[in-house]
Amino acid sequence: MTGEGALRVCVFGAGAVGCYFGGLLARAGHDVTFVGRPAHVDAINRHGLLLETAAGREHVPARAAVDAAGIDRPDLVMVCVKSADTEGVARSLAGRLGPHTTVLSLQNGIDNAERFAAVAGRSAVPAIVHAGTGMAGPGHVRHHGGGELVIGAAPDGAALAGVLAAAGIPTTVSDDIDAALWGKLVTNCAYNGLSAIGAIPYAPMLQTDGAREVMLGVVAECTAVAAACGVTLPADTAAQMLAVAERMPGQLSSTARDLLRGKPSEIDFLNGYVVRKGAEHGIPTPINLTLMVAVRLAEKGRPPAPTG
Repeated sequence: MTGEGALRVCVFGAGAVGCYFGGLLARAGHDVTFVGRPAHVDAINRHGLLLETAAGREHVPARAAVDAAGIDRPDLVMVCVKSADTEGVARSLAGRLGPHTTVLSLQNGIDNAERFAAVAGRSAVPAIVHAGTGMAGPGHVRHHGGGELVIGAAPDGAALAGVLAAAGIPTTVSDDIDAALWGKLVTNCAYNGLSAIGAIPYAPMLQTDGAREVMLGVVAECTAVAAACGVTLPADTAAQMLAVAERMPGQLSSTARDLLRGKPSEIDFLNGYVVRKGAEHGIPTPINLTLMVAVRLAEKGRPPAPTG
């Protein structure tokens, strides 16, 4: 990423995370193009992005497209798609990135930046999102709480963090992004499956008898698997996980929203990742396995998603 002033930004994945952070950049005067599904694209192109925060609602000027055909050497690409779509995004951006384009992966899971780089032939910077957001309608994103990013170290990491902070996105550059990614994965593994199975927000979920014990069991399994992978999680990881419900009490997990909308979830890249890594290292992960299977069953048993 080079230059000063307004940046040309591509947000690949016009869902809640992409629309929120892209919306803040657009509001700050950057030239933002969202790539997403037709309903969101049409709404953004007609009226701008409707950004709803505690401060109010505003339409933020932006452009949108259903594919990467018009993307040409942006300064910044924010990859906000589901983990299963990472390789597809990398292929679609082939030949469209300039030598100084920064690719930032704002995705759940551990290995998205590596998988992007393997296909695109260039590095991506992993990021951890600490924000509660949701789509309230086509081209309408609602902020529920939080809003910070942690990004991996990169040659232009400080400059990127400065740009994001100036747009109202508090950003920290981490020298140990692997531990940070595992810390976020632990939280996702603890919350996402249970919230999805119960279609319940975080605070009432945590108040349900037995839920706290299940979530602490998830943390214990994840901590053991992370250690086997060479990552030592902080001693207060469980406390940090539990505190999420206090910061975002009304938040539904992304997995819960996927199930409610009839879309594929990322459970295989969350609890499923821990199960696979645990198996590789001979570490039992029965709670993560149970949550993974429960979400898979819920996906299989739901009615098909509406078409059109």
